[in-house]
Amino acid sequence: MRLLWEANEEQLARPGGQVTGQVGTWGYSVPLGGAGSDLMRDLGRMLAQAGLEEIAFVAETSAEGRAVLRLMDPNSAVSPGIGSVHPGSLILVEGALPEPWRRRPDPSPGAAPDASADPVRLERVLRERLPGAEGAGEEELAAAEERLGLELPAELKALYRVVSGRWTGPEGDHEEMYRQEMAVGCELFPPDRIHRADPSTRPAPWEHGAMVAVGTAADDAVQDLVGSPGWLVFGDTGGGDRIAVDLTPGPRGHLGQIIVIGHEFHHGAGLVAPSLTAMVCEEPSRGGGAGTPGPSAVAYVNHRGVQSIEEAAHPGLEVLSIGVWGGEPFRLGPVLGLPRLRTLSAFPGTLADPLEIGQLAHLEFLELSPEDWRILLDAKAVPPSLKACSVATRMHHRPLEIAELSSEILALWGRDPITWTVLEGDLVR
Repeated sequence: MRLLWEANEEQLARPGGQVTGQVGTWGYSVPLGGAGSDLMRDLGRMLAQAGLEEIAFVAETSAEGRAVLRLMDPNSAVSPGIGSVHPGSLILVEGALPEPWRRRPDPSPGAAPDASADPVRLERVLRERLPGAEGAGEEELAAAEERLGLELPAELKALYRVVSGRWTGPEGDHEEMYRQEMAVGCELFPPDRIHRADPSTRPAPWEHGAMVAVGTAADDAVQDLVGSPGWLVFGDTGGGDRIAVDLTPGPRGHLGQIIVIGHEFHHGAGLVAPSLTAMVCEEPSRGGGAGTPGPSAVAYVNHRGVQSIEEAAHPGLEVLSIGVWGGEPFRLGPVLGLPRLRTLSAFPGTLADPLEIGQLAHLEFLELSPEDWRILLDAKAVPPSLKACSVATRMHHRPLEIAELSSEILALWGRDPITWTVLEGDLVR
C-alpha cells in the first residue's frame, strides 16, 4: 500500500480515488512504475503456494493515511478478467463449455489408410538413417496402448521399434538428438507421452471460446475441431505445435494421416502428410486441409467489416459480434429466428432495443455493456438459455459496481455472488 501511494499519490488523494490491479502466478498488472517488482514476484509465489492463479484488488487511501484494500475472493463461477480487475466471464451453468469445445468428430466409417502407408518400408528407412538407435520395447508399447485404451497404428509402432523418443545419450550431445529429429521429421515423444489431443488440451476463456465456430466442409481432409480423441499426439515441431496421427479424418482425408495442431489457434489442424510413412520417407504435403468456404459462421459487424445485420444473417450464423459503429443503432430483427445463433457481443450504444435479445432462443453467451445489462435485468428479459456471459467494461467503470451487477446476474442462476476480503488500517509512511 505504501508503494501504491508513492506511485499514485495524486490519483489516490482525489475524492473517491482508487487504484486497481492484479497479481498472479503469471506476473502482475499493478501501477507501481519501476518499483516493487521483487515484492510482486514474492506475492506471485505466495499465490502459487496457496493454490491460486491470481488475485485482483481495489486500493483506496485518504490524505490522512487511512487505507482500505479490497481483495476479490476466488469464485468458481467467475473467470479472472484479462488484464483488468473487472470480473471475466461469468459461468452461469456449472461445468459449461463453449459449443466448439463440446463438438465431437463426425464418424468416418469409410476412411482408409493412404496407399503410401507402409510400416515395413518405414521401419527399414529409419534403421538405415539411424543405425544403432535404441527403440521402444513391446512392453512399453503395450503399456501405452493400455493407457490410451486403443491399439497404436501399425506405422507408429514401426517407428517406435526403431527409436524410442527417449534421450539416452551423453548430456549435451545435441548432434545426435538433431540427427534423430531430422530422421523422423519432428521432436519425437516417448511412448508414455503419447496422448489424445481432445478439446481439454486446448483450453480457452469463455469470452474467447464463445467467439469461435467450427465446421467441416465436404472436401476437407482434416475435420475442423478444437480437439478429437482420435488425434494421437506423438511429437512436436520444436516450436510448440503438436504432431499427431489422425484417426478421425475429414471426408477427403485418410485414416492415419499426419496433422499439425497449432498452439496459437483455438481450433483446427493442418495436414502434414497422408501417412507417417510419407512424412518420414517422402516430402510432406504440409497444407491446411481446408475445403471451399461457405458463408461465415462468425460475423463481425462494424465500421470496417460487415455493414448491416441483414448482411450478416444466414441460417448457419453462430456468432454475431457488433463492434465500433458510428451510424444508427442496429435492430436485431434479421437474426431473431436463426436456429444456430449462440453468441452475441455488442459494443455499447450499438443496439436500438436491447430487449430484442430476449427473443434469441438459442443464445449461450452474451456480452453487453453494463448499461445494456441493466435494461435486461430491470425488464427481467435476460435469456434463460445462457450458459455464460460477460460484462464489457471500460476504464471509467468502477470495479465494485461491476462486481455488484455481475452478482445480480449470477443470482438468476443461483450462483454464488462476488465477494471481497476487506483490509483496513492506518498507512504509516
